[in-house]
Amino acid sequence: MGIVYVVQHGEKAREPREPGDPGLTARGREQARLAAEWLRDKGLRAVFASPLRRARQTAEAVAAVTGLPVRVDARVTERMNWDGSVPAERFFADWARASEDRDFVPAVGDSSRAAGARFRAFLEEHSLVERGEEFGADGPIAVACHGGVTVDLLRTLLGDAAVPEALLREGVPSGAITVIDGLRPIAIAETGHLAGLETEHRAG
Repeated sequence: MGIVYVVQHGEKAREPREPGDPGLTARGREQARLAAEWLRDKGLRAVFASPLRRARQTAEAVAAVTGLPVRVDARVTERMNWDGSVPAERFFADWARASEDRDFVPAVGDSSRAAGARFRAFLEEHSLVERGEEFGADGPIAVACHGGVTVDLLRTLLGDAAVPEALLREGVPSGAITVIDGLRPIAIAETGHLAGLETEHRAG
């Protein structure tokens, strides 16, 4: 069964809040660097990222210390990303409703259930737990992605009752690392490597 390190992207630039595809702040780049240093000696065989810029920049920090290329996979993109096609008020109302009702389909993005399912499909492809096989070389992988879809995955794998209440309420801290063995989370939103640089997740 393969180990997957799910790396929450670093703090994103959004001051003032605007739609689009923001990159990382200086603090976010440092969070990404610290996550990468923690992963340096983990024997990674691949580094993946969401297509969104903040995740790709986080993955690039991991790639820089491992010598691996960044591979983009849309299945780990955020549940919803504010692109300006709807007013901010509508986007954030939809985010809240999608978090509450896992089957609600927002105007922009996916339902929580659909987002969790596509992330699970990514894990199954790269761990092949149910068949007891693995593609390619042995070794863990890292995937840089987003708080919403990570929580959606955890809700899918564990059920809501087993997901820490703080994650459901506040999201995954920037730069945090969740460790999954096959389809079994063994560490959730760990931040010890961040040396006090944690910041809360912000939707969108």
